[in-house]
Amino acid sequence: YSHWKGQVLNSDELHELYDGLKLNDVNKYDYVLTGYTRDKSFLATVVDIVQELKQQNPRLVYVCDPVMGDKWNGEGSMVMDVLHSMGPDTVVITSSDLPSPRGSNYLIALGSQRTLFVGTGDLFAAMLLAWTHKHPNNLKVACEKTVSAMHHVLQRTIKCAKARAGEGLKPSPAQLELRMVQSKKDIENPEIVVQATVL
Repeated sequence: YSHWKGQVLNSDELHELYDGLKLNDVNKYDYVLTGYTRDKSFLATVVDIVQELKQQNPRLVYVCDPVMGDKWNGEGSMVMDVLHSMGPDTVVITSSDLPSPRGSNYLIALGSQRTLFVGTGDLFAAMLLAWTHKHPNNLKVACEKTVSAMHHVLQRTIKCAKARAGEGLKPSPAQLELRMVQSKKDIENPEIVVQATVL
């Protein structure tokens, strides 16, 4: 979009929001998912909140989607190893050209889209969290379901956007809004269109 309005939550506002959840006793979670964090103070507040939540529920799973936006130049496997050494059991890298001779890593190869979508990373992270919850011991299946659902959402979005734009015209960002509601069935029970292979 050419214009953005609204505000970005700062660390004090996040803390205040969390205090409100605590006052209403609605701060009991099994999972916490965070996305892009723009500054250290906000991230420090997230860490404090997650640590407090883990005291209440030691089995709480924290999922961080750091929104790196980097092009990987073959160092993806090394980055995964570094991240694993820092504690996470599961590391998923998307949008990568990652050739690797690893044994417990999976690769799902897809064609790329020449369209810019907004919100695909958030949708991917949320669906991956949901599918790893449903398949806690099978990352391969969770990834296949996540990527297949993404495929269906994007295909429906492209088809709808092209129809709205008109023949031969490029869809606008508004026309390319992800068709998540229309894709509800595909999100809940995706037809598997990709297979993960062991690297």
